[in-house]
Amino acid sequence: MTTFVLTVTCPSTRGIVAAISGFLADMACNIVDSSQFDDLGSGRFFMRISFISEEGKTEKDLRGGLKPIAERFSMETELYDQERRMKVLLMVSRFGHCLNDLLYRWKIGALPIEIVGVVSNHFDYQKVIVNHDIPFHHIPVTKENKPQAEAKIMEIVETTGTELVVLARYMQVLSDTMCQRMSGRIINIHHSFLPSFKGANPYKQAYQRGVKLIGATAHYVTADLDEGPIIEQDTVRVTHAQSAEDYVSLGRDVEAQVLARAVHAHIHHRVLLNGSRTVVFPPSPGSFASERMG
Repeated sequence: MTTFVLTVTCPSTRGIVAAISGFLADMACNIVDSSQFDDLGSGRFFMRISFISEEGKTEKDLRGGLKPIAERFSMETELYDQERRMKVLLMVSRFGHCLNDLLYRWKIGALPIEIVGVVSNHFDYQKVIVNHDIPFHHIPVTKENKPQAEAKIMEIVETTGTELVVLARYMQVLSDTMCQRMSGRIINIHHSFLPSFKGANPYKQAYQRGVKLIGATAHYVTADLDEGPIIEQDTVRVTHAQSAEDYVSLGRDVEAQVLARAVHAHIHHRVLLNGSRTVVFPPSPGSFASERMG
């Protein structure tokens, strides 16, 4: 039996849930879990259903049967086989905490993805990547060669079939062109001080201001720097007793956790775009289980 995930976005109206659940019952599918959200402000309806095909209905069968319902309700639908691992390209510069965290979660099966490669503008983590039997691509970036560098990155994306790019502290601003081409398929992580503390040493600036909360934000990348739709956020408390260096260490921990949670939500098709915002549905049962526990 195959487990599928169906996501739905459409104008809000009566009968959507009944139509989809009735269709799945007719196709001998058993719903494992279901989440929905009706945005009364935008008039948009969002739904995610995880279900099991109990009598061998294929993805082609389901897509064909779903088509009349999608046309009736003007739906945007996506159907995914949960056993298929999403192809992910990681990008990193010189801070490796997020990269190493993602690699560990991937290694134990907590992030069921296929890492097709790692791109970096430095050599700092080449050995780490090669030791994981993952292709490493060194693409230096300067003001003069930036278009050529991005062209190489896009070539890797296309040749590997990359479905998601994760900027695991990749410290280069992507061009508007690349952001548009990869809309909804690039996730970035940054500290949650923006726009309050811009420029160099944001944690030092936060320390000097005596902030009591530091955190991180994971979001989709758009042409507006660090202003894309937010997927995940978290904070950690600090006090007057912490140093600026403590802020950095605590910040790195929360950055790694927030980025991992955002990637987890995306690869399990729990994130639906709602204009400049996102709808993030709760995880299905068992989706946090690792192949190697303990």
